[in-house]
Amino acid sequence: MRKLVLVFVLCFSSIVFSQKKDKVLVTINGEKTMISDFKRVYEKNLDAIDSEEAKDVEKNLELYINYKLKVKEAYDIKLDTLASYVKEMDGYKNQLSAPYMQDTTFINKLVEDAYYRTKYEVKAKHILVRTPKIPTSKDTLLAYQKIMKIRDRIVAGEDFEKVAEETSEDDSARDDAKSGRKANKGNLGYFSAFKMVYPFEDAAYTTKVGEVSMPFKTRFGYHILQVDSTRISKGELEVAHILLNDKSAKGEELINSIYDKLENDEQFRALARKYSDDTGSKSKGGKLRKFGTGMMVKSFEDAAFSLQKEGEYSKPFKTRFGWQIVELIKKYPVESFEKMKGDLKKKVKSSSRAALSEKAVIDKLKKKYTISEDKKAKEIFDYKNVRTIAKDSLQAILLTINGKEIKQELFIDYIQNRKNMPVFQLFEDFKDKEILAFYKENLEKTEPEFAYILKEYKDGLLLFELMQQKIWNKSSKDTLGLKNYYTTNSSKYDKEYDKIKGEVMNDYQTYLEKNWISDLRNKNAIEVNKKQLKKLINSYNKK
Repeated sequence: MRKLVLVFVLCFSSIVFSQKKDKVLVTINGEKTMISDFKRVYEKNLDAIDSEEAKDVEKNLELYINYKLKVKEAYDIKLDTLASYVKEMDGYKNQLSAPYMQDTTFINKLVEDAYYRTKYEVKAKHILVRTPKIPTSKDTLLAYQKIMKIRDRIVAGEDFEKVAEETSEDDSARDDAKSGRKANKGNLGYFSAFKMVYPFEDAAYTTKVGEVSMPFKTRFGYHILQVDSTRISKGELEVAHILLNDKSAKGEELINSIYDKLENDEQFRALARKYSDDTGSKSKGGKLRKFGTGMMVKSFEDAAFSLQKEGEYSKPFKTRFGWQIVELIKKYPVESFEKMKGDLKKKVKSSSRAALSEKAVIDKLKKKYTISEDKKAKEIFDYKNVRTIAKDSLQAILLTINGKEIKQELFIDYIQNRKNMPVFQLFEDFKDKEILAFYKENLEKTEPEFAYILKEYKDGLLLFELMQQKIWNKSSKDTLGLKNYYTTNSSKYDKEYDKIKGEVMNDYQTYLEKNWISDLRNKNAIEVNKKQLKKLINSYNKK
């Protein structure tokens, strides 16, 4: 019974489409329902109705009026103030508003970019000038000026790798005598989408081959990069390997003997379980997780991607981890956009680039809203211990968004546990948050579709609670009333009460609801515009 009521709620929730010649169809206690309102509800479900009787316009209008009366009753007895209802609505409102916090067009563009950057790999080298974890505006300026001077040297003709080895604050650019690591001179090899932090990826894919980018910022500091080449992605591989940590001649001798065993048709998996020093993979016969370019050391990657056929294995080779042999299990080439679109969208939405979509929404709102900042109120930013200022001294208006005034106190609350950024930058984040919050608070006024769907859910939730109180709980707890109903209507039942209690309860619920509806109709003023109803019926008969 409850399920049927919820279905009915969904069927008779409305989305009003204004029409130039719209007329009033029903008036309940002075509240008007337009023809377009009812038509939208009625037509929404015609395809799901399988009988002419169920399509009857007058009968559907009566059901719709009943629904409106029940919802009105729920509001009259203030069910919308119940704590459980308020909590449920807050959760649903957050869920419903989430898509409005994202720019769909922008998200789609990010997904298309991600596919291109999955299909094509880019090879680049970079130079990094670090900034402190909590940079001041001076720190940021100095780092920018430093990286610009470095860029000027390269643009003037100096070799990028030489300058990288000399100036980059990425330690991998120089030799490390302690670990024996050789300098990469800024070279990062080939990479594709989601392999680097987004600003780095974006700079690499938007810089032409051979050119040096302008400085760009990541959480590490300022970078410049030079793109060496692009190529079609090699996709991903699934491989198994055998690793011997012993890099000496003895290790080489053993890896060669293992290779000879493979040549004599011994199973790769069995040999991996027996000999491999990789504790994470040996129990699985040396099997590793699927990977693409840029995820393994270069010598391992080169050996793996050189294999062409499933089951083919490499000759022994040496990496910084030791002696290895790798076997190809399966190749995973890049699939079509249509096949990858769903997964890419999930990746985009769960990655840092999703914030760019939210930022796109905020940027649009900034152009639309009237936003002002009070310079005098912002002077607190200069206080060394700004977070310790007494609240009674923080009552000045700091920010105004379309007339909504936001005091200094709210900003100080915001930054209390955010100490990883300078105050001036935190203010920009705070302002963006408040702009988005204002938009969210006013969605019902600015987004009709949101308002209608939210109203639909509100009314449905209220009706569920009302039906529970008026019908379902009463029919299950009123044992005497249920038995009296059975006794009064015993002529239509051919079995004892205990054997058909469920059937009797359903009938009793119908009986209670019928009487309740009758009471509601008696205490409310309902007026149906007969002329417009007749026109409406005729319009459907012609179809």
